[in-house]
Amino acid sequence: MGIITDNFMLKNETARLLYHRYAEKMPIIDYHCHISPQDIYEDRKFDNITQIWLGGDHYKWRLIRSDGISEDEITGDADPFVKFKHFAAMLPKAIGNPMYHWTHLELKRYFDYDGILDEDTAAEVYALCNKRLQQPDMTVRNLIKKSNVKMIGTTDDPIDSLEWHIKLREDQSFPVAVLPSFRPDKAVNIEKAGFAEYIIKLSAAAGIEINGIEDVKKALSNRLDFFCELGCRATDHGLDYVVYSPAADAAVEKIFQTVMNGGTVPQEEADRYKTAIMLHLGKEYAKRGIVMQLHYGAQRNTNANMFDRLGPDTGFDCISTKNCGENIVGFLDALERQNALPKTILYSLNPQDNELLDTIIGCFQGTETAGKLQHGAAWWFNDTRSGMEAQVKSLANLSLLGNFIGMLTDSRSFLSYTRHEYFRRILCSLIGEWVEEGEYPNDEKRLGKMIEDLCFHNAKRYFGI
Repeated sequence: MGIITDNFMLKNETARLLYHRYAEKMPIIDYHCHISPQDIYEDRKFDNITQIWLGGDHYKWRLIRSDGISEDEITGDADPFVKFKHFAAMLPKAIGNPMYHWTHLELKRYFDYDGILDEDTAAEVYALCNKRLQQPDMTVRNLIKKSNVKMIGTTDDPIDSLEWHIKLREDQSFPVAVLPSFRPDKAVNIEKAGFAEYIIKLSAAAGIEINGIEDVKKALSNRLDFFCELGCRATDHGLDYVVYSPAADAAVEKIFQTVMNGGTVPQEEADRYKTAIMLHLGKEYAKRGIVMQLHYGAQRNTNANMFDRLGPDTGFDCISTKNCGENIVGFLDALERQNALPKTILYSLNPQDNELLDTIIGCFQGTETAGKLQHGAAWWFNDTRSGMEAQVKSLANLSLLGNFIGMLTDSRSFLSYTRHEYFRRILCSLIGEWVEEGEYPNDEKRLGKMIEDLCFHNAKRYFGI
């Protein structure tokens, strides 16, 4: 018997009632993820469990590395079963890690496996999953429908042709909305390698000759219009830290020209350029009524040797302790003073920023929608049980938890929708605890509505789905 019982993580009677009667049935709006729209359109079928589970999943790679396994047998050309067996052998050591729970939730929900994955069951589970993956109901589209997903927000570069989104929009046979999200990091990060080359590509994509910073702004606005034509509801920025360093237009232009002519600029000058672009984009988002997401607080590519070998997004990032609270406030206030602050979600990778963000959002709420400013779901290294509880408790302590837009996968895997179940079980358990301790009325009608809002309706309203 496995650990995923009906009442897994539901610590009290109120939690069990709220989960089974309300949370469990709610659809999913996965408003931020990194899955491939091409895979969705082509209705990809995976060859084996290693391909769908370990391909591109740096969460799993980090844990296998921590077990002393050779990189060739993690991300290299080793046999798929060898890679899977290393994962299975590592897993029993991951007590307290959400990966242990996620793994068994996915095995239970998608493969009907009710046992425990370890080195002894690896061959059995590998064979079972591979056989199951060949069934017609295990294609990408069927996995999405099986998970009760209503909307997916992918992450897309401004220069992307969005051809797969166009094809999905024209395909009336698939009922799930797959919408692009605007991710302009490469046009913002002027200090990073490849910036000048990227601006040339942006110029071509927008059909606008870029000779100066005003042209960059026009090109980004042009591409944003294209995204919005295809249903874009949100943008996303992956920031090392939030910048706010305003400068005169002439100074920013000089910085841009220096880099485009092959030069480099110090970080303080790069931040002035970034500020100018981010302020422009914030105003453009507000005009179009779309959501601005700011993810910050990561130290990226910390292991130079492994970055040279594998490139970015391979599991060598960590939490940054850089404090940018004053920059966040300055940036939001600059937009607010021009009545141009869009709906905004703030995510910090550092959990020490929970209270900071919850007090900041209280300074900039608006009448356009309840919860205009959001403290985003526990993200990346924080989507653990304790991380989710800490984020929810901080939000409840300092803001209005009832307006929270809930969970997201932030994943590259089509089996990660169980993270919504994981969050919902934790949420119901926490709220159930408050009710049973007499801190909130045991009013099922009000509680049930709140749970349904937190799981689905708030996000549906917020993103205008």
